[in-house]
Amino acid sequence: MGDINQLMIVQRNAKLVRGPILEIGSKDYGSTPDFRTLFPGSTYVGVDMAEGKGVDVVLDLTDEFGVLDARLGGMRFRTIICFSVLEHCRNPFKMGESITALLEEAGTLFVSVPFAWQIHAYPSDYWRFTPEGVKILFPAVKFDAMRSCMSTSLPGEFKPFDDSMFRAELSVSTALRQGQYGFLRSLLVRSMRRLRLLPFIFDYQYLHPPVMINMIGQKCGP
Repeated sequence: MGDINQLMIVQRNAKLVRGPILEIGSKDYGSTPDFRTLFPGSTYVGVDMAEGKGVDVVLDLTDEFGVLDARLGGMRFRTIICFSVLEHCRNPFKMGESITALLEEAGTLFVSVPFAWQIHAYPSDYWRFTPEGVKILFPAVKFDAMRSCMSTSLPGEFKPFDDSMFRAELSVSTALRQGQYGFLRSLLVRSMRRLRLLPFIFDYQYLHPPVMINMIGQKCGP
């Protein structure tokens, strides 16, 4: 699975992608990006828990590793793409171990998970993540802080990790300093707050848009 911003992340970092490539959660639901076509000359394996377009091997990454290894013919991958999948996994720690074992030494991992998102069941939705939480799932992967980022559901809206996590900043001075909006919008926000209009929005500092955590890292040696 994936969205337009995840596709853009792969495109921007395409020089890091080397075959063979494993895509986890590769089933095409009709509106998901096709990462496979970006790398036509590479060996590409798509796995999912259900059959469908884009799925080469039906696989549950939380099975015992011997089962996974046999189903994949002992292959190891120089690139693994895991977008919008870990939140649907009952045991993300086990899945993280399996992904790490399937990734070649010095191989590249692309992982994207929700920080703030509506509940979406495929077939169930269990978890939300922070960047530090992702690192715990993949202790053998060194993530690149310069390439990793946050994104929203708006195409092309990216920013580095920070404490705001795209939170709507309703302190006008802080918002201006952070560049969240300009002078005219700041006047509107200030006026709405002083007039006590829509206080459930303009006096609630934790309002969040949808936010995805997107991380890129390389597997380190023992």
